Parts: sequence; C-alpha cells; structure tokens
Amino acid sequence: MKRWEHFDYEERDAVATVTFSRPERLNSLTFDVYADIRDLTDSLRTRQDVRVLVIRGRGRGFCSGGDVDEIIAELLKMSTRDVFEFARMTGACVRNLREMPQPVIAAVNGMAAGAGAVLAAAADIRLLAESASFRFLFTSVGLSGGDMGICWLLPRIVGLGRATEALLLGGKITSVEALAWGLASRVVADDQLDAAVADQAARLKALAPWGLAMTKEMLNRAASTDYSSAIEMEAFTQTLLMTADDFREFHAGFTGKRPPEYRGR
Repeated sequence: MKRWEHFDYEERDAVATVTFSRPERLNSLTFDVYADIRDLTDSLRTRQDVRVLVIRGRGRGFCSGGDVDEIIAELLKMSTRDVFEFARMTGACVRNLREMPQPVIAAVNGMAAGAGAVLAAAADIRLLAESASFRFLFTSVGLSGGDMGICWLLPRIVGLGRATEALLLGGKITSVEALAWGLASRVVADDQLDAAVADQAARLKALAPWGLAMTKEMLNRAASTDYSSAIEMEAFTQTLLMTADDFREFHAGFTGKRPPEYRGR
C-alpha cells in the first residue's frame, strides 16, 4: 500500500480513513494534498477489500480550503494553461469521490470552507458535529461560486434557491441550517462524531457492496437523464443484480436464519 505523505491515512476493518492533518493551518489544502486525494480516490476504485471511505479533519476544523500562501499566491504566478490544469486536478478529486463504488462519509468537525466545503458536499453521507459549519466562499475571494462541480452538485442536495444563495453570498451555514437544508445527513454532539461515523460505516459494511456501488451509479446518472430513460436504466441494473451472487446470498441467509455474507459478486 502506498504511503500517502500529505494527509494521514489508515485502513482498518475494510474502512479507509483520510484525515487532513495540518491543524495549525485549519487543514488547508496544498497542491500536494490535492494530488494525493486525486490519486488515492482513483486507486480505491478497484479495491474490493475497502468497503467505505471516511474523510475527516484533525483539530478545530474539517478543511478551510486552498492555502492562501501555498496555493493562491502561487496561482498568481502561473500561466493560464497551468492554472487550468490545476483546476482540472481539483475537479478530479470530486469526480472520483462521486464515481468511486465505495460509499464516502464526510465527518465534519468545525469549519468546512471553500474547497473543503465542496469535498464534504461530494461525500455520500455528511455527519456533522454541532460546531461544524460550511462556507462556499469563492465569490468572497473574487472567483466564481462554481468550482469543482459544486454548481451541479449543491442544487441537487439543497435545491436551487438555497444553493444560489450559498454560492452567491458565501455566508456561513451552521450545522442546524445544514441539517434543515439537507446538507447534513445528521448532526451530533462534538464528542459523539467519531461514534456516529463508526456506526454509519458499520451499517454500510453490512450491505451488499455491489448494490451500494450501483446505487451511487444510478444517482449520478439519473441526475442528468429523463424519467423514462432512468426507469429503463434502473431496470437493466436490477436485472444485473438480481442474477448476481449477493442476491442469492441474501435469500440463503434469510431462509437459513443467518446474516448474509455479501462479497460484491
């Protein structure tokens, strides 16, 4: 297994955990952190032994976005082409999180701002500590509110009206607001966040991995297709999974009065 140098990484009991580990900088992102996120998430796509990915931050915050000194100052020195390549790399991080077959849990403690807010939004499940907050602050630094695909993603999570306000104004979204908007799957006391993540990961591991993977696939594809095509696409997918081993294993477990042992086959 490759050693990832720009964040902490652990695999235990089929759960991979990325921990942003620059707490003195509120876990701000650097070029190297982005590159490692892109490469790690790409490598996990074919790892059947990893069932869930958790993303979290060390210290007072989840992730405060791009580092002002190590990214923003350096971007000002770059050519248009080099900046474009950087923007494509950041977008690849989000695309990989959305398209990887494993469910992704964002454990948001404290601030998730800028690109950090986008990475959290890209997760399938967002568990928030009460102290957590979001800020999509791109317009506050002179940029478009659309970054890393968030203009496609956020309206599908919270609706167009709230997404428009969040991306135009870049204001703080508290954990209470995030829960009401649907941006948070669940909000817990700060000292209960790790336990909530462990519980959710365990629930996901108990389910058929191929079924979870195809659920993500259907959600992604249905967002950009018509209703009739979505029905047909889901019929094809269910036909595939109804003839797969895990569906038979469910029946065997049910009739044998035992938990099914899913293998993603």
